[in-house]
Amino acid sequence: MRRRYRRELYAERVALIKERMPHCCIGVDVIVGFPGETDEDFLETYRFLNELDVSYLHVFTYSERPNTPAAEMPDPVPMQTRRKRNEMLTNLSEKKKRHFYQNHLGQTRLVLFENSTEPGRMSGFTDNYVRVELPLEEAAINTIQPVLLHAVNAEGLMEVLEAAQVGI
Repeated sequence: MRRRYRRELYAERVALIKERMPHCCIGVDVIVGFPGETDEDFLETYRFLNELDVSYLHVFTYSERPNTPAAEMPDPVPMQTRRKRNEMLTNLSEKKKRHFYQNHLGQTRLVLFENSTEPGRMSGFTDNYVRVELPLEEAAINTIQPVLLHAVNAEGLMEVLEAAQVGI
């Protein structure tokens, strides 16, 4: 895809960031099914991302766009293969996100609360991008509150204790 960097440099940068900011969340955008991507290419990418110390993946399935150089490239990847690869990396992303969340259990972090899409709930992200959701407290919307990261539930969501529950 004509990237101007190599994966070794990318891995070095991720390691440097994690060294300086061990609790940071690093997300990676990934496109699967680009023309010419072989099974071997994909598996190499999968292994690289699996070993990389990142927190989640944002996976895109390549789709042709008219009047672009890629649309004219040989060896298009069948859509069924693209979808399967997307599913594999999405599963890897969930595994990485769960691991990232589990590494933060027991920590108290600040959360900016917003209205949730779920009625009667509020949600927000910690300062290092762990998503939390609690029962709605209107007074807490658009405020920053400390919470204790308590558990990762079966759906892979972080459960928290409010500051008042832990005596903060």
